[in-house]
Amino acid sequence: MFYGSKFVNRSDNKRGITRKKRKIIMGKYFGTDGFRGEANVVLTVEHAFKVGRYLGWYFGQDHKARIVIGKDTRRSSYMFEYALAAGLTASGADAYLLHVTTTPSVSYVVRTEDFDCGLMISASHNPYYDNGIKVINSEGHKMEAEVEAKIEAYIDGEIDEIPLATKESIGRTVDYAAGRNRYIGHLISLATRSFKDMRVGLDCANGSASSVAKSVFDALGAKTYVINNEPNGVNINTNCGSTHIEVLQNFVKENQLDVGFAFDGDADRCIAVDENGNVVDGDLILYVYGRYLKEKGALRNNTVVTTIMSNFGLYKAFDELGIDYEKTQVGDKYVYENMVKNGHRIGGEQSGHIIFSKYATTGDGILTAIKMMEVMLEKKSSLATLTSPVRIYPQVLKNVRVKSKPEALNDADVQAAVKQVAETLGSTGRILVRESGTEPVIRVMVEAETEEECEKYVDSVIDVIKEKGHCE
Repeated sequence: MFYGSKFVNRSDNKRGITRKKRKIIMGKYFGTDGFRGEANVVLTVEHAFKVGRYLGWYFGQDHKARIVIGKDTRRSSYMFEYALAAGLTASGADAYLLHVTTTPSVSYVVRTEDFDCGLMISASHNPYYDNGIKVINSEGHKMEAEVEAKIEAYIDGEIDEIPLATKESIGRTVDYAAGRNRYIGHLISLATRSFKDMRVGLDCANGSASSVAKSVFDALGAKTYVINNEPNGVNINTNCGSTHIEVLQNFVKENQLDVGFAFDGDADRCIAVDENGNVVDGDLILYVYGRYLKEKGALRNNTVVTTIMSNFGLYKAFDELGIDYEKTQVGDKYVYENMVKNGHRIGGEQSGHIIFSKYATTGDGILTAIKMMEVMLEKKSSLATLTSPVRIYPQVLKNVRVKSKPEALNDADVQAAVKQVAETLGSTGRILVRESGTEPVIRVMVEAETEEECEKYVDSVIDVIKEKGHCE
């Protein structure tokens, strides 16, 4: 259910998700962002070995498979790296180790250096005790669901055992730090101007960005001030990075910096902080860069791709500029699918996953930071000035645990309550009610002119869900 003002409905006639909602398809182990869970509880070392075993065999049926592996800084990432490498080499594939690196660097190396696929060991913004395995295809995209389904079948013993390589067919591991260095060089090459004399703060979240971000900004001439750049295996995302942006906000203000950028654990997200310490989230980044491209005559199709969770204020700001937009389901996967299908240049999520399709196939936090610097320098404007036209509406999101998501969503009284809120808000806000893709949860979100209104209208819908007996 997706209700709101004319600004929301306007998008419903475009080529995005809008009228026909896609069903999120998830396997037993692989979800929308890989195989993820608590290390050695949900995702075990045996799972990792089997993932390696299957992929090494699958891609090596007619040639010597080459598969590249990157990891973040979690303690368990080292264990999973060796398990994957053991599985790959046991099946006859060569495993190329990038060591600690970012998710987008794996994507870049895979698609530019003739690898069969890539593996990134990370649980992104999750706490250190979680981990995950993302499988990336040869084009640098997330692996096709059909291949992930075959891996799952192998893990569960549903297909015949695959042969072990012997003698000279056994694979080898290769130290491939050079691949990460080429990615760093690639990022540096994308900057249009020197960052000389710019005072830039970087919060590396004690994660993957620790091995890349400072090198890039130093090479471009910035006066770089780095925090949370000393990973110890258990401090990734802990009170730092894009999920704890208040740390960077204080750091920028205390040190009178020109701008700050915070990354998540695997550095595919970026949230910025302007010179006044104000948060510049993914929505505002989309506004700044979308407007910049339009002014240059380079905004292909005059369209920016967002998700249904983007703020109401972003759409109003785009309307004022005459910029079109499309909405997808939540998840950078769906954003990128839309961009590829329709040839759009820029898209992303409120959370800081921003995709620049001219340069990358995934969200890339460090690339996002470089592109924000480009706009600031080219336009000779501060980030606060660039974002000032956008009025971000207050937003309240609450989760309700339910017995059955379909029954709760399809309840006539619940639908009537949602419709009533939408009609009351009219052109001054919107309501969005959706099911979680991973939990038995209904998410109720309202954007309105005041936080009090948001709270009132969210609670009014949740009260109906409770009264009808849908809650656990």
